[in-house]
Amino acid sequence: MNNKPHIVFIGAGNMASSIIGGLVANGYPANKITASAPSQEHLDAVSSQYQVNTTANNHQAAAEADILVLAVKPQILEAVCADLAAPLCNKDPLVISIAAGVEIPHIEAWLGKALPIIRCMPNTPALVSQGASGLFANQQVTAEQRQQADEIFQAIGVTEWVTEEAQMHGITALSGSGPAYFFLMMEALEDASVKTGIARETARKLAIQTVLGAAEMAKQSELEPAQLKRNVMSPGGTTERAIQSFEDGGIRALFETAVEAAADRSKELAELLGKK
Repeated sequence: MNNKPHIVFIGAGNMASSIIGGLVANGYPANKITASAPSQEHLDAVSSQYQVNTTANNHQAAAEADILVLAVKPQILEAVCADLAAPLCNKDPLVISIAAGVEIPHIEAWLGKALPIIRCMPNTPALVSQGASGLFANQQVTAEQRQQADEIFQAIGVTEWVTEEAQMHGITALSGSGPAYFFLMMEALEDASVKTGIARETARKLAIQTVLGAAEMAKQSELEPAQLKRNVMSPGGTTERAIQSFEDGGIRALFETAVEAAADRSKELAELLGKK
């Protein structure tokens, strides 16, 4: 196991901590992971929980990296990359950015050189090892490095690769923002059920479990979601009437509008962050 590449995380917040936790839980050697961050509180937390290396010195950490994971907020990524240019001038690690909206050409420019770079859009269920991560690799990334990225992000859920960087806007709108869509659905189901006379605590518990159960059925089944939906419906029954109410209310158009709005905002942010 000690021949594993050394993974360095620049940033030690919730997402970085979740990825580190997933890696360690899947047997990745803790001594091959380093977290670097200005917050001693964050460093102490990952060190105590996962026994990985920590430092507040980004230069020192980057100099040891075979894989460099940029896990900082998009607004500070330019400054972080510019600071890392010097320690990376004689080193060519695989760089993985999980900063939403920042495109690879800008990362290359800020780092001052062409490197193998992967953009990844994980989502918050990674915090409970149920993440969905979309990834895009530039041409410098090798097949082996793609496998390494898969190993990292499959430790916290599932991975899907896209062939064009522009598709990352759609990934952001789907799985990046998607958990909030389902939290909204749970919230609405809970509120509607309370109006039928169900206690709020009961409504919340049943709504959450229903969403979880439906997702697990869809994951395990070979049937498409449309057929699974039809399987729940009986002619003239309660489900059929509810589904018809959703359709009459324009639920499909609402989802289309919401996903397009999120993707459009992702494009806007990419332009704004690239101009910084």
